[in-house]
Amino acid sequence: MFTGIITDLGTVRELENRGDLRARIGTGYDMASVDLGASIACNGVCLTVVSMGADWFDVDISAESVSKTNIGDWVEGGRLNLERALKVGDELGGHLVSGHVDGVARIVRMEDEGASTRFTFEAPEALAKFIAPKGSVALDGTSLTVNEVDEATFGVNIIPHTKAVTSWGTTKVGDRVNLEIDTLARYVARLQEWQ
Repeated sequence: MFTGIITDLGTVRELENRGDLRARIGTGYDMASVDLGASIACNGVCLTVVSMGADWFDVDISAESVSKTNIGDWVEGGRLNLERALKVGDELGGHLVSGHVDGVARIVRMEDEGASTRFTFEAPEALAKFIAPKGSVALDGTSLTVNEVDEATFGVNIIPHTKAVTSWGTTKVGDRVNLEIDTLARYVARLQEWQ
């Protein structure tokens, strides 16, 4: 589990297809404190550390994960929002995030509002019903509050601090981002199916 509070901005160093996709990710994390097999959310996707060095770690990514996320858009030199797994007793500053991406949303508009930027996204139709005003979503691993919803589009504001310490400072209209809906919304919808 994660919180959606990004703790490092990593860099894709290498991508190699070997049945599954192998990615080497540069990081500022103290890798001596990371166990082999640990989970790290990379742009919101929970991935397992399979090898590591002083300032990097490798992950293997299945074709299923590539097909359901924006991992197919990753390029060497690209920036990734990183978060280590939540430990019991850690502060929960965002919301509970599983790292199991539900689909990909697309940025359709960006407008500056003061120092912040209002982003408008188009969600896949099947996921739009799970997104509610003032609810939470994880976008590229970042816990964000939904401002408004209009059918399959929704908006969030991103403050200057978030733009400075995550990949949100370099995103642009047309970019695809990983979308994880709030777990509570998923369970409420499932319970309603049984009524």
